[in-house]
Amino acid sequence: HGKRTADALADAQRALNAFPRRKRQDRTAKHRQAVEKVAKLHRKVRRRRTDHAHKTALALVRDYDRIGHERLNIANMVRTPKPKPDPEAPGTFLPNGAASKAGLNRSILDAGWGVFLGILAHKAESAGRVLIPVDPRNTSRTCPTCGHVDSENRDGEKFQCTACGHTDHADRVGTWNVALRAGLVLPDVA
Repeated sequence: HGKRTADALADAQRALNAFPRRKRQDRTAKHRQAVEKVAKLHRKVRRRRTDHAHKTALALVRDYDRIGHERLNIANMVRTPKPKPDPEAPGTFLPNGAASKAGLNRSILDAGWGVFLGILAHKAESAGRVLIPVDPRNTSRTCPTCGHVDSENRDGEKFQCTACGHTDHADRVGTWNVALRAGLVLPDVA
């Protein structure tokens, strides 16, 4: 269903973009229909995402008394990069990765982390569960075995501690460290 909706939305947006730019009073009935079709598909996607967030949060709240998560500052994560003035040519700018950052920002906002955490917090409070936000810094760079923190520990999805040699998937290491910081598991490091 999701793929078909995404394809239908892409088609509807392409059809809408085919209309020439017009002033508000010059819009035709076909243009208004195209706008409504895109809006309808966006509402459908939003409802599905919200439904999925509610179901996932409810499952977590039913299964666990205490839930740890990274305390993410999404507003800072989706901030646009500052322009880099070119010292060689005044009035011009160096590439700052804004185009690729825009794609990442779109993905972050599309995932709806903030919406999910809000729904999870509400359901946890209603059910009397404890939600524990933890500092997200270095969660996937800290070795859960020896506690060594190094940016070299992580290479893409692979985690290998430069101090003790512990290897694992970086996401699993991050999850383990969030659980450690939340006090949901006891550390191996004494």
